[in-house]
Amino acid sequence: MTDAEYVNIWMRPERPAYGPKPTYSRAQITEAAIRIADAEGLESATMRRIAAEIGAGAMSLYRYVPSRDNLIELMADQVMGEIDVTDMPSGDWRADLTRYAEGLRAMWLRHPWIAAVQRSLPSFGPNQLLLVERLMGVLDVFVPIDENLGLVAMLNGHVEGTVREEISSAEEFRRSGLSESEWMKRSYPYVDRLVKSGEYPIFTKIVMEARQPHLSREDQFRHGLKRVLDCIATALPSTAESPMSAHQGGREEQDGPGAGS
Repeated sequence: MTDAEYVNIWMRPERPAYGPKPTYSRAQITEAAIRIADAEGLESATMRRIAAEIGAGAMSLYRYVPSRDNLIELMADQVMGEIDVTDMPSGDWRADLTRYAEGLRAMWLRHPWIAAVQRSLPSFGPNQLLLVERLMGVLDVFVPIDENLGLVAMLNGHVEGTVREEISSAEEFRRSGLSESEWMKRSYPYVDRLVKSGEYPIFTKIVMEARQPHLSREDQFRHGLKRVLDCIATALPSTAESPMSAHQGGREEQDGPGAGS
């Protein structure tokens, strides 16, 4: 294939068919790029900066990774490999999807630069392919493949939406120099004025009655995740009931009104 025909890094052989043995590897370059991005942000993970990190010439790295887009493909696939999908599907779809969702959120929080990676076209890296096989395998026995794609997209949308907002908020607080509690305290006089004006009844209800905004970020995430999983459950046959949810349902019946009477 010619260079123009390589639409992603995985189509390009890591080692050339001829010439001297490579001094470095894609893995070394990728790991260095991730270390830099974790510490300094994605924009700092330039070829020049990576070369200095591993002790190479900047131009020599292009023999291994021809473009920045290729580098980002490698970085994104590498961190996706941190999501534990061992032994999935386990037979308990709700437990599997919960573990995946929590693992995806944890990966984003470890590598907040991933929020700046915008890719519409899949690159089919090895870790991404493993996730596809294991994650979609969880629902594959219950629904057609198109329904599976939609349900997984719904789950990913919740995880990525909430964690992206979490990362963005943390960055705004960092730039402001205020903690979340300090920011809320300074905002109170304006919020109080809005409530007392009587012009915003729904906003007032949120301020006065809503519990969710006062939950920790983790609890907010889990609250939303439960709702998403409940929606997924409605698309599955009744025989797909998760052992976890069945057990919880039994406990709720035992602990409900009249229990022990």
